[in-house]
Amino acid sequence: MKPKFLFSICLLISILKLNAQTFPVYKVKSEITIDGNLSDWKNPFLGPFLIHNTSGKATQETFVSLSWNDENLYLAYKCQDSQILGSQQKKDSKIFETDDLAEIFLDPDGDGKNYLEVGVNAFSTYYDVLLKCISPECGGWNMAMDFDIKGIKAISKTTTEGYIVEIKIPFSSLEKIENGHFAKPKAGTKWKGNAFRIDYGNTTEYLALQPYKSAVFGFHQPKEFAVFEFVE
Repeated sequence: MKPKFLFSICLLISILKLNAQTFPVYKVKSEITIDGNLSDWKNPFLGPFLIHNTSGKATQETFVSLSWNDENLYLAYKCQDSQILGSQQKKDSKIFETDDLAEIFLDPDGDGKNYLEVGVNAFSTYYDVLLKCISPECGGWNMAMDFDIKGIKAISKTTTEGYIVEIKIPFSSLEKIENGHFAKPKAGTKWKGNAFRIDYGNTTEYLALQPYKSAVFGFHQPKEFAVFEFVE
């Protein structure tokens, strides 16, 4: 094999490894209390989030931690925010158009269809949406705002630095998603997904745990979702 060709192959492998991000979801032995208090979060936080389509540095930092037990997926966000915008509203309000918030997208089977979107603002208002399809290949944009995750709990708390968001998603509620091909995770299970934040303020910023290389659907780019791996 020629040295130049070998070098090109090694360089390509290095680039692919750099772009392929896998984030751990740590198992916990006991249930995490969803109350806006992070004292029972022992696992590390991931981040900071970057501008979703440029990988640029955010004006205000965001971190997320993911945990699980045999029954639930847990998420906690720490959002730095000097000017929190939003208010307490009814469930499934379109707070993503007006309010600072944290979001999670989850696609357990990784096929880019029938994946979840959950968003929570700084005042514990949340929405849960099922994205049945976004691309022309599966019929075009089709989202179900009337979808409900049974047993979900989402609590926020403002702090001197910004706000905290905690979310609990029961696995049992995901088993009923039509064509979701959901199976309860175990150690080694990998889901596709991504974590986001919308920061409205002096400068509106759309942030992601794993930024994208394109901007065709904004946050909705399942082909570029990160990988969440469930670990002991």
